[in-house]
Amino acid sequence: METIKKKPLLSGLLILFLTAMVFANIGGSMYGSLMPLYLKDLDASITQIGLFFTLSQIVPLLLQILGGWVSDTLGRLRAIAIGSVFGVIGFIPLILADTWQWLLLAVAIGAVARSLVGPSFDAFIAEHSSEENRGKVFGISQAIFMIVSVLGPPLGGWMAGAYGFKIMLLAAGIFYFIAMIMRLSMAREAAKTATATAEKLSFSSLKTNLVSMFGLVFSGGLITWMLVTDGMRDISFQFSENLFPVYMQEVGGLSLQQIGWVMSFFGMAMMATTIPGGWLSDKAGERVGIALGMVLMSSSLFVLVNIPAGNQWMYYLGWGLAGMGAGVSAPAYQSLISKAVPQKNRGMAFGLFSTSLGIFSLPAPWIGAQMWDRVGPTFPFTVTAVVLLLSVIPIWIKFKLPKDGVKVTEESADENLSVVTG
Repeated sequence: METIKKKPLLSGLLILFLTAMVFANIGGSMYGSLMPLYLKDLDASITQIGLFFTLSQIVPLLLQILGGWVSDTLGRLRAIAIGSVFGVIGFIPLILADTWQWLLLAVAIGAVARSLVGPSFDAFIAEHSSEENRGKVFGISQAIFMIVSVLGPPLGGWMAGAYGFKIMLLAAGIFYFIAMIMRLSMAREAAKTATATAEKLSFSSLKTNLVSMFGLVFSGGLITWMLVTDGMRDISFQFSENLFPVYMQEVGGLSLQQIGWVMSFFGMAMMATTIPGGWLSDKAGERVGIALGMVLMSSSLFVLVNIPAGNQWMYYLGWGLAGMGAGVSAPAYQSLISKAVPQKNRGMAFGLFSTSLGIFSLPAPWIGAQMWDRVGPTFPFTVTAVVLLLSVIPIWIKFKLPKDGVKVTEESADENLSVVTG
């Protein structure tokens, strides 16, 4: 009797795709967690750091949905290749900046890259997985991807501490340049073997996709509740997220190298839990993993803001809990979005969820900085922890896919409008 060979969860193309992502995001993670300290090094105050991260959200707010549409129209690999070119260009002002205001230009150019790459990343993975194994594939992909959070922060912290921010940023740019070459090559090969010509970018195409997506958004169903809850959590994250490196340095007394290692431990914890998180998503349903992740991340913040003076090892416990929460929830969240929208709108859907951050939380970093100055350094983090915990309620009640027989189809945009009304 002939045996059927079981297909691997990750195809060769997907492994190559993830390898390029690792190179690109090692570069990004080398400086991402240290950006508030780079701003401080360029003489920015706490309030100016909050203002910077508020202003830096404006361009992503405008571009994320457009980036998702470009991905849906031109194809995932082509959109990523175009975005990578902008990503390399964005390193130029990042390295050469002599005042913190110049970094806004770097962030704006980098936002073009992220708006094209981000939605395409999740949509590409969804399209290279079966629905019954999608959580597992997202979990494995995230585990591979989290190599960047293990290697990048300590490497960036060590280089910034030993050689200064400029040399560290130059090294990060080299990593990203390697990724750009890989992505351009993949897009070129995909174009050679494509069986159909990519759709052209046009206003009518954009209008059609927007109508389809906004039908889902305002239906009052799953997508609506996901956006509302996502916006609530994003506001709370933005109160505190960009201030934590400063908190660890000024309140916790950690050096740049120590901050890098703490952030790396977050990546290790997330890497260790994404695969179990994907399995949990497939077996128990996406809302279980998402709700559990929110509880763990909320707990981590309560730990981090109550660490006794001089007990630096507790930061590893706090960031470990945060990494576990992100690891458990990320594949479930990505899987739920990919199942709730049709394939041809996935890029725009992932872009829309990224944009919700800007829509709801544009002033949040500046408000968080005001909380720090006027109430105390721990206050914005406490607010974030409380909101994350409260978000479990709508997640558990509303984050449910439609019953069998009322599922999203891959072909019809008209049928999509009814799938999330229940």
